[in-house]
Amino acid sequence: MSFLCQKQSYLKKCNTAIVSCTPANFQIDKKEKKLLDGFEVVLEDTILFPEGGGQPSDIGKINGARVFKVWRNGSKAIHFVTDKQIAGQTVEVEVDWQRRFDHMQQHSGQHLVTAIAERLYSWPTTSWNLGEKVSTIELNTPKVTDDELFHIESVVNEQIRNSIPVNVHVLEPETDEMKKIRTRGLPADHVGPVRVVEIEGIDSNMCCGTHVSNLSHLQSIKLLGLTKAKKGKSNIIFVAGDRLLKYLGTSYQTEKAVTNLLKCTHEEQIYAVEKLQKNVKDMNKTSSRLLKLAANMQAEIYLQRKEREPVFVKYEKEANMEFLYMVAKAIGDKAQSMFLTGGDEKLSGVYLLTAPPAAIEVLAPKISELLDGKGVLKNGLFQGKANKMAGKIEAEQVLKKYLKDHQLI
Repeated sequence: MSFLCQKQSYLKKCNTAIVSCTPANFQIDKKEKKLLDGFEVVLEDTILFPEGGGQPSDIGKINGARVFKVWRNGSKAIHFVTDKQIAGQTVEVEVDWQRRFDHMQQHSGQHLVTAIAERLYSWPTTSWNLGEKVSTIELNTPKVTDDELFHIESVVNEQIRNSIPVNVHVLEPETDEMKKIRTRGLPADHVGPVRVVEIEGIDSNMCCGTHVSNLSHLQSIKLLGLTKAKKGKSNIIFVAGDRLLKYLGTSYQTEKAVTNLLKCTHEEQIYAVEKLQKNVKDMNKTSSRLLKLAANMQAEIYLQRKEREPVFVKYEKEANMEFLYMVAKAIGDKAQSMFLTGGDEKLSGVYLLTAPPAAIEVLAPKISELLDGKGVLKNGLFQGKANKMAGKIEAEQVLKKYLKDHQLI
């Protein structure tokens, strides 16, 4: 069955009647698994597209009530709303046109890219995804070169400039015409005629989605590149129409901000970033040398004490885990145990503990609990991140008491 949205994709409003309204709930947030109480509404006809063919459902309104989602159940389109509707009542249905037209541009764009990729390189499309910001087409080829991508994009945009019509046909299954149509099979619950979308002279493809009536309405398509795909396949990322304009606008604003930060022109960006990377690399080397020097000084001060404590305890506010490791390495086995900490004096920070293996097994969980931290044992050193550095004094006391009670110091 074809709905009004499929017969007249450019229609923004329509009047129809409520067939049924059934209490139901809807999972509005898949991550949090929250259920929204509402109603499943069936209309005599609808301009709201039920999800299918890789295209998300439309959203819109029924008599001013928000429609959260639409899906197909056999020959019916189910609309989920939170406001109860009255069966038999005539209502006005309105589609979110900006979202609808965006989906039309991306879906027709996918048909065009798919057809050209297959025509030029015999790469069939195995799936596609219409995302919120970009869309992807999965091609049955292990590799796509930059030159091939550019070639496809050039031919695609040439067809758009040619203003080629896009037509919708309704055909009967098992006919000679249907055998010529590109298809990946009908849904299991499909009944009746088959809807075919034709880009004149380029492609005929079985499809339930909403489409533009002419390729000129796509304005332009940009193939942004490739992403990781299944083994033996390649994913092409693309944007079409208004999305491309938004993408260019965002990219321009980002580039403008970057040039301001780098204090250079557009042409000098790469050179400026390379220079910045080199400076950062040099600074990191200098920082590592200074850290090592400071760590060795800390160790030397401890080691030169005539009557030094067998447990070396040290807190440095600016210390990170790298510094604590350097201190521990510099002292080595000259201390029977070490408890090194860094970070905020009361809140988050890092800690490192050394002690005989049997002692660490007992002490690490206790000290981690006192610091509200979590850590791991690595190369004889227990390292962790803490959320409550205020507990470090009590942790030090627990450490020393345990070692003394067990005659380890």
